[in-house]
Amino acid sequence: MELTVLEKTKKRLVFELKGSGHTLCNALKDELWQDKDVVAAAYNIDHPLIGIPKFIIETNGKQEPAKALTNAANRLKKRNKEFSDTFNKLKA
Repeated sequence: MELTVLEKTKKRLVFELKGSGHTLCNALKDELWQDKDVVAAAYNIDHPLIGIPKFIIETNGKQEPAKALTNAANRLKKRNKEFSDTFNKLKA
């Protein structure tokens, strides 16, 4: 997975997430919306087979968008670990 920053300001971050699809992008977008400082979080994939997801994150300025992205990714990582642990207990 490769992240390419296209635009970065105090309140706005636009980046491409090459090597990713709707699964991660939807989870990340939904997790970003849980942050009270995020005022916009969306992504677009121009072509379903060969398109590269383009993300836009905007905050109210109390938190930089890159920090909101990092926090959201860390929360997803934690939830994924919890799910994996629960699933592995069921298999045993």
